[in-house]
Amino acid sequence: MSELGLCSRREADEWIARGWVRVDGKVVSELGTKIYPSQKVTVERQAAAEQSKRVTVLINKPMGYVSGQAEDGYQPAVALIKPENRWPDDPSSEQFHPTQLRSLVPAGRLDIDSVGLLVLTQDGRVAKQLIGEHTDIDKEYLVRVEYTKPGKLPDSELKKLNHGLWMDGKPLLPAKVRWQNDDQLSFTLREGKKRQIRRMCEMVGLKVVGLKRVRIGKVKLGDLPVGQWRYLRPDERF
Repeated sequence: MSELGLCSRREADEWIARGWVRVDGKVVSELGTKIYPSQKVTVERQAAAEQSKRVTVLINKPMGYVSGQAEDGYQPAVALIKPENRWPDDPSSEQFHPTQLRSLVPAGRLDIDSVGLLVLTQDGRVAKQLIGEHTDIDKEYLVRVEYTKPGKLPDSELKKLNHGLWMDGKPLLPAKVRWQNDDQLSFTLREGKKRQIRRMCEMVGLKVVGLKRVRIGKVKLGDLPVGQWRYLRPDERF
């Protein structure tokens, strides 16, 4: 069901337990049931109706908040999702309700000392699209840097940032890295290893002094203020 894009694996388990899943017209009640590619999977209307109620939220994460579970005394970004922090210019007609906080999880991570666009979602399809094994959604970051060696960063090292570096024993996918101004680079990546940009910069003698994510796929941070959030609009697609 996950591979067909119907839902996440967690949602599939829930729907099967509720008797909402049929294979060739017959209700499936056992988790992990194996089926053949030729068989047809359908879901009851209740599943689609419940899925349509699930929200996706965009937040401009401030420094000092963690993306996921609270750790080391730091609050998770989801703690900022409350009515008073909603962007007054949010164009969505969606009404906030506390039930929207249930199972609202980050679809991707942003380091505690990084800021910018973070996606929180209840929708397993969105999570899979952004962090699934085969995702091809790119993400853009503005990165303020200092060169730790005399002079300026050589063009050959900039080329390495674009393609040629290895991390954790594997070659990194090609990236798009270019200067925005004298001390700021734009990074566009299709993968997201832990602290990847900071580690890439260290490899070529750059120290990151500020990192901000400004885009995920087709969705931009835009004018969303720091610490505020808005709903993903129905017409927006990553």
